Amino acid sequence: MDETPLEHERRAKALRLRAAGIEPFPWSWPGRVGSGEVRRRAEALAPGAIDPGPSVRVAGRLKALRTHGRTAFADLEDAEGPLQLLLRADEMGEVPYRGWLRDLDPGDILGAEGHPARSNRGEPSVLVAAVTLLAKAIAPPPEKFHGLKDPEERIRRRYLDLIASAESRQRFSARSRIVFEIRRALDEEGFQEVETPILTPVAGGASAEPFVTRSRYLDEELSLRISIELYLKRLLVGGFERVYEIGRCFRNEDGDTTHNPEFSLLELYWAYADYQDMRGLVERLYARLGRLAATLLPDHPEAQAAARDFVPPFPQIDFVEALEARMGRSGLLQTSPEALGRLAREAGARLPPEASPGRCLDKLFEHYVEPTLGRPTFVMDHPALTTPLAKRHRRLPGRVERFEMFYRGFELANAYTELNDPDEQELRFREQVGRGGEDRYAYDADFVAALRHGMPPATGIGIGIDRVVMALTGTPSIKEVILFPQTRRRGEPAP
Repeated sequence: MDETPLEHERRAKALRLRAAGIEPFPWSWPGRVGSGEVRRRAEALAPGAIDPGPSVRVAGRLKALRTHGRTAFADLEDAEGPLQLLLRADEMGEVPYRGWLRDLDPGDILGAEGHPARSNRGEPSVLVAAVTLLAKAIAPPPEKFHGLKDPEERIRRRYLDLIASAESRQRFSARSRIVFEIRRALDEEGFQEVETPILTPVAGGASAEPFVTRSRYLDEELSLRISIELYLKRLLVGGFERVYEIGRCFRNEDGDTTHNPEFSLLELYWAYADYQDMRGLVERLYARLGRLAATLLPDHPEAQAAARDFVPPFPQIDFVEALEARMGRSGLLQTSPEALGRLAREAGARLPPEASPGRCLDKLFEHYVEPTLGRPTFVMDHPALTTPLAKRHRRLPGRVERFEMFYRGFELANAYTELNDPDEQELRFREQVGRGGEDRYAYDADFVAALRHGMPPATGIGIGIDRVVMALTGTPSIKEVILFPQTRRRGEPAP
């Protein structure tokens, strides 16, 4: 790899240190404490005072170094935040002090040992007695004000985005806490976390094109799962009553602001309950997550808004009634497939000629209604044509017991009362055999065989974890809540 003059200069510093017997990439730095603990000790001091207690060892990335004669100020940053280092020649020794000023650069990973102190201006600091270089940064960090303005570059080289942006680090830390809270909430509701296959012989449970690979051991083609649904339902057949999984799913489709080919999905299934029970669980879960987001991101207006918005009960609208009202027409469920296709295409939908009536209705709803759903809203009782895995509605002909929850114009949950009649499930699968297009569900014969052994009445739900984080943090693109999203490669560094 060709190096810039600045990188060449930094590499020369590493070589010079090594020649002097100082390893620029040592093996460990034991006994370190976080910057938060040092700040707490330092904030108890008066300006200009030094903590007489035990010394501390801190470590982090050097962000800046400012020299004022025989005193220097270094800005260090670790996972807990920034910390100032006070470097003084009379404390460290003249030769080590001058040597480190010459050999350190912004971006270096640095260890320092000294006493908590408070600068004359009141800044929590460490009065440094000794410095240890923990990793020499050959490449410089992004410029503070001008680096990584290209959104695609920030995604492709996420490590630089995280170095440069405290906001980005905070968002991904919040994501981890949100996922932890989801698990804790479901555990408290009595659900058991399980793991099911990612490589599957049939890509079932959703209408999407899978990624396909081949197993040399099995001598057959396998698909990366597009959903978790059908294996979790098999567990209900086997006697589990409340199960969930949070895992990766894969769909060989284009990406946009709410879709990525690789994404994280929560699915849970609840025996002896229906979609109304699930609606209550969703309200409890999102109310809890909204409060958490407000705590984690106190300076983010979108997170504070989420805490205010996710307060039960959430409003409900009927799928068909809302769509007909927005379109200004009635009788949609009695409209011919050809007319539905024409209406959807007139609304801008790109649909293949063989698109089903259910797909056309989904596209019409996506165009006319979804953009209007800014607050948390349950969309209830979808047309049966849209949902082959849901149980028929007990009161409304031509409907299924299904809801979706929307917020800020995109879907955050999709739940059914589950179809558990094996004959009806087989019929719905076979109705789609030979159908092309993106609304085709794969036929899973083993799942139908499992249903023949009896699956209890149940409800289930799918929730996209990435979209949950988008909603709670006010992030407009799914790529900004996935650490390493899929993106077209260009300008990769040469090996």
